[in-house]
Amino acid sequence: MNDNAIVIPSDKVSIEKENTNKTLFGFWLYLMTDCVLFAALFACYAVLHGNTFGGPKGSDIFSMPYILAETLLLLTSSFTCGIAMLYARKNQKKIVLYALIATFILGLSFLTMELHEFRSLVIDGHSWRQSAFLSSYFTLVGTHGLHITIGLFWMIVVSYQIYKKGLKELSIKRLALLSLFWHFLDIIWIFIFTVVYLMGVV
Repeated sequence: MNDNAIVIPSDKVSIEKENTNKTLFGFWLYLMTDCVLFAALFACYAVLHGNTFGGPKGSDIFSMPYILAETLLLLTSSFTCGIAMLYARKNQKKIVLYALIATFILGLSFLTMELHEFRSLVIDGHSWRQSAFLSSYFTLVGTHGLHITIGLFWMIVVSYQIYKKGLKELSIKRLALLSLFWHFLDIIWIFIFTVVYLMGVV
């Protein structure tokens, strides 16, 4: 047998699949560590949400129509992100880019509303320094907002790569990881909406 023989395509495919599996496994591990982080923040909020120190309770400061609008924006962005992933498999570059642009706009709108909510609370004198309840609230919701910000920057990078290089295997893999991350943030927000806002108002 020739020692200089070229590696056959099947071996190359096997190596690529192995690398992809390792990447996915590593990313799932990261998501699990993020789950632990948010679980700790939810636990802190559960313990501290009643410690208002004479300040407002959740029912005094939360506007449910406003929060519901935020939620609908994020849920819709998760849907458009799913569309991008679906059409990436069909090699429809233009539709993928349009879906990512829509996802970005919806995500940015959500983040803008969240920052506006924080700003309004601080202006009204209800900052994170007023009580343990508000400290835990700002920390939990703010951490989610930070993740949304990271996701938006990541979305710009992936969109640029798809625009320049097309829907190659590497681009689709990166889009898949971004999609997992974005859906994860959507699930976290559903818990925040339920535990922080709905239960806070009730």
